[in-house]
Amino acid sequence: MATVTSHQPYHGSRFKTWWTILKISLEERFVYRGDFALGTLMRFLPIITQVFLWYAIFAASGKSQIEAYTKKGVVAYFMLTMISRAFSSMPGLCSGIALQVRDGEIKKYLIQPIDLIGFLLLTRVAHKLCYYVIALIPFAFVFFFCRGFFESGWPEASILCAYFLSLVMGFLLGFFIEASLGLVSFWFLEVTSLVFVYNLLNFFLSGHMFPLDLLPDWASQFVNLLPFQYLAYYPAAIFLGTIPPDQVWMGLAVEACWLTVFIIIARVMLNRGIHRYSGFGG
Repeated sequence: MATVTSHQPYHGSRFKTWWTILKISLEERFVYRGDFALGTLMRFLPIITQVFLWYAIFAASGKSQIEAYTKKGVVAYFMLTMISRAFSSMPGLCSGIALQVRDGEIKKYLIQPIDLIGFLLLTRVAHKLCYYVIALIPFAFVFFFCRGFFESGWPEASILCAYFLSLVMGFLLGFFIEASLGLVSFWFLEVTSLVFVYNLLNFFLSGHMFPLDLLPDWASQFVNLLPFQYLAYYPAAIFLGTIPPDQVWMGLAVEACWLTVFIIIARVMLNRGIHRYSGFGG
């Protein structure tokens, strides 16, 4: 009993520390609420461009439906991928880690009882919470205005649960992938080219540019072996019902496996990177 009691203050102190970090991060983000509002507006512009592009494709093909997608279905798909990307995108995370390693700022995590990955994860949680609080009204307005584009209506409760779970895991997967890339800076101080390649692959293979259903079978089999689809395509496909209900949870299990892999990769890279890191000066 004495052993358990002695650990309680420690765990309570750690929880208080992480809660304080989250609150401070939220306060910092809300200082820039105007920037968040402008960024929210700018996020809609690429979607509008893609919608007009696909309308032109439908007009040129003379078809009312391409594969499983009608004109309205394409609009619904890109609106949902916009939400998926808002969860899974981590702008500045990888380059920020590299900058901290290069400038020696990483030392503060070595002399203070704060975990680098945990700290960065909490700041990203605060970032997303702030973004969605500010973006809630414009998102709700756009979805209400375009509600007729969701031809199949709202999915069942179990599918909605799977959809929201895929968004949460997409956020974590996006975070740990980019954190792993940023931690490469312990070995290579400049990771700009690596980030460029990742962003390029992510843009094309996540379903952000076009529905992955349109890929030929050989390409689809290759893409399905990669984790990118879970960052944009998979949540949207769950909501729209293009994935059979009996396969939804299997896909989520695969996504959970990918998430576990990148959590382990990030932890191993951080541990080995710190052991080889040399910091000088104050």
